[in-house]
Amino acid sequence: MKASVKWTDGRQFVAESGSGHSVVIDGPPDHGGRNTGARPMEMLLMGMGACTSFDVLNILEKARADVTDCVASLEAERADATPSVFTSIHVHFTVSGRGLKEKQVARAVELSAEKYCSASIMLVKGGVEITHSFTIVEE
Repeated sequence: MKASVKWTDGRQFVAESGSGHSVVIDGPPDHGGRNTGARPMEMLLMGMGACTSFDVLNILEKARADVTDCVASLEAERADATPSVFTSIHVHFTVSGRGLKEKQVARAVELSAEKYCSASIMLVKGGVEITHSFTIVEE
């Protein structure tokens, strides 16, 4: 896997993934940025949310669950001291569909957390406490 990050101005960067996708990353004005993109730590949090959501959807689809929507809402706490690393992250999934079984959704979330989500498992190994919860919405 490869990526490049090019400085453009102030504290703004354009990051390009090895697969050719670009994203703007910027800092807040009080740190020399112009607030034109997500912060680096926000990107990390969003990446983890996408990684675990990818797994949950994959697992549920393989189980032939009738999922119509899945939203992962993440809340993170950071250390007060520098480096201001994540200390805890809570992920709440809202999974919508028809006839979804609580046990099936719980198992998908558990498998992602413990076996499949490279991003969250890496963060856990780095000392971040990650918790999960979910709500099922019947459609």
